[in-house]
Amino acid sequence: MASMTIRNIDDSLKARLRVRAARHGRSMEDEARDILRAALSAQPPRTRTLVDSIRARIEPLGGVELEIPPREPIREPSKL
Repeated sequence: MASMTIRNIDDSLKARLRVRAARHGRSMEDEARDILRAALSAQPPRTRTLVDSIRARIEPLGGVELEIPPREPIREPSKL
């Protein structure tokens, strides 16, 4: 098993961890491990693509039908 040291923790955060660990009847180290395990075992939120985000915002306003211009043949390149 690996070990790590966490420096520069606010005094209030350390105090809250100590109280939480005492409530659960374990050491601060065990409590910190449990918090990390719980936080990292959760599934990350599914991110939407930019298109999905725009569609979700605009869709309730209704759609717009745009006229699609007819296709024309490709022009011949100029001979310079």
